[in-house]
Amino acid sequence: MTREVDSTRIPELESVVTLALDEARRRGATQAEADASLSKGLTATVRMGEVDTIEYQRDRGLGITVYFGQRKGSASTGDIAPQAVRDTVEKACTIARYTAEDAFAGLADPEALARDVPALDLEYPWTIEPPEAIELAKASEAAGQAVDSRLTNSEGASVGTQRGVRVYGNTHGFLRGYASTSHSVSCVLIAEEGDDMQRDYWFSTSRDPADLESATSVGARAGNRAIARLGARKLSTRRAPVLYAPELARGIFGSFIGAIRGSAQYRKASFLLGAAGTQVFPSFVHMHERPHLRKGLASSPFDAEGVATRDRELVRAGVLDGYVLGSYSARKLGLKTTGNAGGIHNLIVDPSGSLDAEALLRKLHTGLLVTELMGQGVNGVTGDYSRGASGFWVENGQISYPVHEITIAGNLKEMYRSILAIGSDVDDRGTIRTGSVLIDGMTIAGE
Repeated sequence: MTREVDSTRIPELESVVTLALDEARRRGATQAEADASLSKGLTATVRMGEVDTIEYQRDRGLGITVYFGQRKGSASTGDIAPQAVRDTVEKACTIARYTAEDAFAGLADPEALARDVPALDLEYPWTIEPPEAIELAKASEAAGQAVDSRLTNSEGASVGTQRGVRVYGNTHGFLRGYASTSHSVSCVLIAEEGDDMQRDYWFSTSRDPADLESATSVGARAGNRAIARLGARKLSTRRAPVLYAPELARGIFGSFIGAIRGSAQYRKASFLLGAAGTQVFPSFVHMHERPHLRKGLASSPFDAEGVATRDRELVRAGVLDGYVLGSYSARKLGLKTTGNAGGIHNLIVDPSGSLDAEALLRKLHTGLLVTELMGQGVNGVTGDYSRGASGFWVENGQISYPVHEITIAGNLKEMYRSILAIGSDVDDRGTIRTGSVLIDGMTIAGE
């Protein structure tokens, strides 16, 4: 019988990590760290009422990094049997002997490591079998297509569940692990009217399946969004305010996080180089990192190096408080790690008042509401921003008509300073939690 992937597997992974660290010491490593994990998942996808794919995923892995003084070597394996672990450590040690010394290499400082691992309620198994997942996906797609007879096609509806457990340890005596789950429902539908064809989507994701939107409501929302885009027009080139829907506003702040990462700072490859302590946003903008949110999708008791995660005020009254650092980048910059090796943990962007979606349209008055972005046109060094977009043209605070085949452009430094409002319509489905963002004066390139 296949064993479950849950918190009961932590002792097993602790043994794997301990073996790897002991083997590294035996081979002469002065420091070592190892990360072992198990994961399993199920995803069922249907299209046009028929089963498209059923995917099972089951993975295991071990990553080991060893240090011989300031020489570093890393290796990984998908086999966590004892001999495979020893062989992987041997490979890491061999690599380390041929690498150049790096004065900043090494484990996180012992005093920074997590001493306690808070219970964050990250593990909520969903004992769903393929037949039930298929039926939920079918129900989602059917509910969406029932919205309007013009919803004639589909890119599919999916139901997925993932479970995982991870243990990290190092030769400073740190050895901790935790289990987590994530679940999702999504639907993508296509609307047609004459020669016009438009697609749109919706999804729900959470740690706890009880917190998911119902499959039928996900499908219905996808259907309504697709229908709303029928009759999309092109715009003439102009300059106008732009309102980003919450799920897209997340990307605006994602670029901000990328620019204040330690690696971007020490490589001098950031449009916010040396910006700590300076005004980056208007004074009404506040951002907080909250790593210990119960059920948070990006919650974690420690980072990828075992460093304790803590609440942090990242932006106060528009002023950048500091950078996002792991141990290596912190040493390069002469600073201390912020517990962000591996990324940010639940960045919360505060709303600027109680402006819901309708109130934001009134504040926009006349301009562009963006609901989809295409391409990767963001230059992390200069801050230049250019993305393909579609959405809705707004006049007098009301949606007037859908638009497509346009490009919105600007520079992120200027865009951040030109934020007029952040909505209360917060999207909590990712690492960054934010409402809609209204930016004054961007270039809209069209006909």
